[in-house]
Amino acid sequence: MGQILQFRLPTRQNEASSVASLDLLSAVDFALRDLADIASHITLDAVREQAIACRQMLEEAYQAELDGVA
Repeated sequence: MGQILQFRLPTRQNEASSVASLDLLSAVDFALRDLADIASHITLDAVREQAIACRQMLEEAYQAELDGVA
């Protein structure tokens, strides 16, 4: 006879992913606020443009996640 292996039941993905999403959303929210403050103090045009582009990318991802949660 073959041996029967007992596998663990998968955890509920909805609960685990929503908790992780909230933590990640908070981090992105804080980063967006920091980038907004920092960008106004950057004197080099190339660096300021990079900070603005990064902020826009984060805002789009943040908004997409909020739209998916709601």
